[in-house]
Amino acid sequence: MDANEYQRLALRTEAPDREQRERLLNAALGLCGEAGEFGDTLKKHVYHAHLLDEAALRKELGDVLWYAALACDALGVQLGDVMAENIEKLRRRYPAGFSSERSINRAE
Repeated sequence: MDANEYQRLALRTEAPDREQRERLLNAALGLCGEAGEFGDTLKKHVYHAHLLDEAALRKELGDVLWYAALACDALGVQLGDVMAENIEKLRRRYPAGFSSERSINRAE
């Protein structure tokens, strides 16, 4: 499945008739919440000696993607385009792949 198809299918479950402001706020708060749940699952593994729950991590990543798709849609952009723009930014920042030197001395 590609990103734009995911966005189209995922947004079938969006609540109808919300204004852009509401959709962006829902996306922002949802991203924070789901990222927190991802982090909490990992925290329990690292600091509380729980087994690594990869299924829970995948579920939370799916929820993060849903909210990212909502944010993109509210902004009138395709998730695939945002992904491509991010890759281009990373290519400019790290043309030969990640390096600590380029990370420390970023021009941006």
